Amino acid sequence: MQKIREIDKLSVAAIRSLCIDGINKAKSGHPGMALGSAPILYTLWTRHLVSDPTHPEWINRDRFVLSAGHASMLLYALLHIAGYGLSLDDIKSFRQLNSLTPGHPEFGHTKGVDATSGPLGQGIAQAVGMAMAEQSIQAQYEDGHKIMDHYTYVLCGDGCLEEGLSQEAISLAGHQKLNKLILLYDSNKVTLDGPLPLSFSESVSLRFQSSGWNVIHVEDGNDIDAIDSAISKAKKSKEKPTIIIVETVIGYGSAKQGTSKVHGSPLGIEDGTHAKKEVYGYDYDDFFIPEEVYKHFEKTFINRGKEAYEKYVHNFENYSKKHTKDAVRFKLLRKNDVSEYLPKVFPDFEKGSADSTRNSSGKALNAYILSIPNMIGGSADVAGSVITKINGGTDFTPENRAGHNINWGIREFAMACAQNGMLLHGGLRPYIGCFLVFSDYMKSAIRMAALSNLPGIFLFSHDSIAVGEDGPTHQPIEHLAMLRSIPNLVVIRPCDERETFAAWYQALASIKHPTALILSRQNLPLLDNSSAEGLSKGAYIVSKEQKEAVLDIIATGSEVSLAVDVQKELLKDGIDVRIISMPSWELFERQSKEYKSQILHLPYERRVSIEMLSTFGWAKYAKYNIGIDTFGASGPAKDIIKHYRFTCEDIVKKIKSLIS
Repeated sequence: MQKIREIDKLSVAAIRSLCIDGINKAKSGHPGMALGSAPILYTLWTRHLVSDPTHPEWINRDRFVLSAGHASMLLYALLHIAGYGLSLDDIKSFRQLNSLTPGHPEFGHTKGVDATSGPLGQGIAQAVGMAMAEQSIQAQYEDGHKIMDHYTYVLCGDGCLEEGLSQEAISLAGHQKLNKLILLYDSNKVTLDGPLPLSFSESVSLRFQSSGWNVIHVEDGNDIDAIDSAISKAKKSKEKPTIIIVETVIGYGSAKQGTSKVHGSPLGIEDGTHAKKEVYGYDYDDFFIPEEVYKHFEKTFINRGKEAYEKYVHNFENYSKKHTKDAVRFKLLRKNDVSEYLPKVFPDFEKGSADSTRNSSGKALNAYILSIPNMIGGSADVAGSVITKINGGTDFTPENRAGHNINWGIREFAMACAQNGMLLHGGLRPYIGCFLVFSDYMKSAIRMAALSNLPGIFLFSHDSIAVGEDGPTHQPIEHLAMLRSIPNLVVIRPCDERETFAAWYQALASIKHPTALILSRQNLPLLDNSSAEGLSKGAYIVSKEQKEAVLDIIATGSEVSLAVDVQKELLKDGIDVRIISMPSWELFERQSKEYKSQILHLPYERRVSIEMLSTFGWAKYAKYNIGIDTFGASGPAKDIIKHYRFTCEDIVKKIKSLIS
């Protein structure tokens, strides 16, 4: 027992000292939580966490999310000692350009990082998605517990719990009874601006209890045995997620410990040396880890993970013999690639039909799930409006983990983060939906999906002032421009049923970027020349000129059919124009210069865009932009459209005035 306590003390001291050295060398970083939380993560990694550093993408590993991503040096120190290939030189390059140790953890950039984190609260919500994925996948296969059975752990701080997002996620996790989700809360009672009571006075225990969680307290954040006991107890929970509240001291060991001064500033050489030698009893050179610490992690974390992985591989071989079809499907769908299951042809569409693209999206969803078995999703309490339900499908609930319809509740931000968590976990292809105007609530999570190269599918209906009576609070104006501004996000606004099916295909085919589908509330006619191939290129000629066009008219979504009607009226007066459907700027930008010049064949000064939203950004493609750069108004859709002069007659007048 004495030897165990000695190696515990030495290992925690080594981790803390490495954090001090790395942050000091960078002259930048957040030592406070890293030093306070070191015993928590040391205990988790050496006594509980199951993961194999030689197979960091093993799908049945335990997941760990550092929600308080500013404490990244603590994670990097553990990844180094635990054998993930992160060298001491990488630690010395903390926060430097092109290093493997950026200021906040980045998924896909550093081995062992299970989630990109940093914006406080998102890590908790992503972990909720991971825990949901573990339960869902287990239920979708016969004897699923033999191929999917792990825990999801999260470390958060006071700041994470102050963010409103955290309560959305906490409420959802409690409602779904995600018993294999364990939240480790570093309760140091200090934020960047000062003592926590300046801004936070609620009872965290009562908050979590009322949300359906188990609550366990650890009074001393340096008591490894108490932390170990708490985690062991949490793992035995059958019906509730668990929060372990650990009372810690921010910046433990520093002369400034317990204050906000140690939150986000390096300790410096003098204070760092004091902490290491006088408080931790760690008298070694900077960036030095004793060999016995490495060996201790090898005997505990590394060997446990290696044995678990090898056992899993053996068991999966046996599983494959008994459940051959399930095993093949599981192997194909472990990652986010569903290309093997995508249908090769589109259905026949009824000539002369008209439907809203939100309805068309619902049809596409229900068509694709017939061939793609791991699709799962829902909406933020607007399934009937965004058409996100799987017909004949059941709900994902604590009693029915095999359900494919998720009732996210009115939690747009948590919904989007949880989708990210599902994709980070792997094995599912989720989709989520709400009204376009509420993409504001989700923006940070959409950005995180794009940053993390996650192929999330965001369905946004009610895409213009045609929302009508609900008025300007529900009528999007600037939202499409906002979405188009996010790097690595593909935004598609289809004009009819054919384009909508094609848009879904593009979204499902993606494995490296998220997709936002922008859908109409009002019915739109099926256009004779709309094209799935054209949509895949981002823009195409949907109605060509009769002889020689005097203008290129570019439109998206509901305005494409309007533009075709305008074309017919103009032709009566001898004005010949080309109509271009441009459902996706991003897909169009991927095309060759030759293709772009074939579509936009007239000079910049002879191009016009038509879109019933903000004109922001359209100057890239056309000199003249017909849109709406004010907020909307309340009234029947037909009256609103007429008021904002988006009738065929009004657009014809505008085009004629431009030509003249």
